[in-house]
Amino acid sequence: MPQRSHHIHLVSDATGETVSNVVRACLVQFEDVRVIHHRWWLLRSMGQVTRVVEGIRRDPGMVVCTVVDPQLRGVVEDACRELNVPCVPLLDPVMNALSRLFEAKGHRQPGRQHTLDEGYFDRIEAMHFALALDDGQSLDRLNEAEVVVVGVSRTSKTPTSMFLANKGIRAANVPLVPGIDPPEQLLALSGPLVVGLTRDPKSLADIRRTRLRMMRQDDATDYADLEKVYQEVTEARRLYARMGWVTIDVTRKSIEEVAATIMQKLGTNPWEGGR
Repeated sequence: MPQRSHHIHLVSDATGETVSNVVRACLVQFEDVRVIHHRWWLLRSMGQVTRVVEGIRRDPGMVVCTVVDPQLRGVVEDACRELNVPCVPLLDPVMNALSRLFEAKGHRQPGRQHTLDEGYFDRIEAMHFALALDDGQSLDRLNEAEVVVVGVSRTSKTPTSMFLANKGIRAANVPLVPGIDPPEQLLALSGPLVVGLTRDPKSLADIRRTRLRMMRQDDATDYADLEKVYQEVTEARRLYARMGWVTIDVTRKSIEEVAATIMQKLGTNPWEGGR
């Protein structure tokens, strides 16, 4: 029997980040289901709502929305009732609870979390910083960082740094290269939090082997040799222990989980997402 497809409409008056993340977090708990996503972002006018309703009529399925304008959302909810499809207003439970807590009504203004405030420009500056200090560049500026991420090749240093930068944290990353001493600027650091990333050697060797195939390079090089990789990882861990650096094993962790651990070590929690 062919597997049935389920349509899910993700409707947002902003970037759709929140609704996408929540639905994705829920869907991973279900196995062997086929879902077709319909994404409707930046919903701000009645004309846009009309196109959303037409899409729901064409492919009926659950609607999950983060639309704060009651008039626009009302049209979507009416269409869902008419078509007998579930509609989940994702923000309502939290907004209602906060209203009771604060004894005040919240604004119903789309995109307020994306205003061009000081935090926004801090994030832009952090992104520029992470790019400038990526992969061991501009070592003389390491002391300007809040976090310095260290690791052997393919331990997700750059993605982790960029994710942190997107949260407004000035992050640099420095590679550990076999046969070459770590930079003196790194070893002399006293201000920034230094985080050493590590990974299971077999997993790391597999990742490197895949990388070599993608680049059409000879996979007989030491770069993906399991014994050599094991030595690299062991030496890196010894360095982390000797320097007293925070160590994170990324073998079974996502970039988001690694970044969350680092932010906890920093004592910050700037988790600001868009709807």
